[in-house]
Amino acid sequence: MATSPNPSLTTEQIATLQESFAADPILKQRQNAIVRVSVDELAIDHQLATALSSTVSNRIDDWKVANQKKSGRCWLFAALNLLRVGAKQILGVKEFEFSQNYAMYFDKLERANYFLESIVETAERGEDDRLVQFLLQTVLGDGGQWNMAVNIFRKYGAVPKSAMPETESSSNTNRMNAVLRSLLRRGAQDLRRLRHDGDSAGQQQEKARIIAEVHRILTLHLGTPPSSIDWEYIDDAKFFHREGSLTPQEFLAKYSTINLDDYVCLVDDPRTEHPKGSTLTVEHLGNVVDAEPVLYLNVEIGLAKQLARDAILDGEPVWFGCDVGPQMVRKDGIWDAHLYDYAGLYGAELAMDKEARVRFGESAMTHAMLLTGVDVFDGETRRWRVENSWGEEAGDQGFFTMADNWFDEYVFEVVVNKSRLSPELRQALDAEPTVLPAWDPMGALA
Repeated sequence: MATSPNPSLTTEQIATLQESFAADPILKQRQNAIVRVSVDELAIDHQLATALSSTVSNRIDDWKVANQKKSGRCWLFAALNLLRVGAKQILGVKEFEFSQNYAMYFDKLERANYFLESIVETAERGEDDRLVQFLLQTVLGDGGQWNMAVNIFRKYGAVPKSAMPETESSSNTNRMNAVLRSLLRRGAQDLRRLRHDGDSAGQQQEKARIIAEVHRILTLHLGTPPSSIDWEYIDDAKFFHREGSLTPQEFLAKYSTINLDDYVCLVDDPRTEHPKGSTLTVEHLGNVVDAEPVLYLNVEIGLAKQLARDAILDGEPVWFGCDVGPQMVRKDGIWDAHLYDYAGLYGAELAMDKEARVRFGESAMTHAMLLTGVDVFDGETRRWRVENSWGEEAGDQGFFTMADNWFDEYVFEVVVNKSRLSPELRQALDAEPTVLPAWDPMGALA
């Protein structure tokens, strides 16, 4: 293995560095500040932060935000928040939520089955194989992608939150997830052994047993999902409605204005080997076996912004995925690409462009939310209003403000109606997608 001419740190080298630091009065002042105060408070551009107004020229939302609490269900919250816009119009109410617990219950159950099938598929590989290790390490997380939410809605429908409310474990998933991971990893061990022994009958029996145990644990933690609901409600005009018994599939069909088949996930994969206008998918990324795979159409971020803006101007919120943490003040609910000057504070170059951040693990999709407003002045987009799912404490009662430059750098995907695409891009959706490995950053939100 090649090494540099002087691979080891020497005591002399460290002493020189310490002497240089001690001799610099500005560094000493910064040290005195950083050891006592949050570095974010020192690096923030106060003028920029206070100048970022939360008002926008075009705003859709007039409702309260939801709260995913201590769970990674942002993608489900954002998808259900999109669906509830039409539901509220049909119901004639200002406030309404679909049950996020119901959607998560069936996502977990389906994802357990998806994982076990992946384990069987990869049984001929060694335990130290990179894909096998990735599957075992990431089993049954809370995250997901747009197509995965669609898979759950198509198969299981949706119910009002009152029909399957939150529980301790739906709002704080760590312990439940840990138990299920242990169960599934043990199951993976047994399934691989049975596959190696050529015992297909035993393999099917073992898988059925594991799924039954997953079902039992989920039901203990999350409650029993309803197979039908006796739906009654009072609208905001004080009229009583008795709709009778509805299955979850019937409920979603009755109170949804969106045809899920009409929507496509646009992604900005900045890596040059993935051409714009082509489709992408990620190996072993999904939740329902034999259902719609995760599919991305790779486009320029400028086009994604334009289509998202057009949707909002037409009164339709937009589901999107981003790298939520960089350049954010959470308590104020603001993002700007230049909000913090860490490089200036440390005297170290930290900047990377979007492509380099993806390639070297500096940036990936980590959170999904809903765009509910946009500020347009003289034809130029200046900022965006965002419905988050972190409760009402941060930002404008839970709604955040995103500078347009942050969209360029840290937003990776938006979901829009296919009718907004050019004929060429609609045709591109039918092309065979490039299959990215399971650990690719484009699968990071899940």
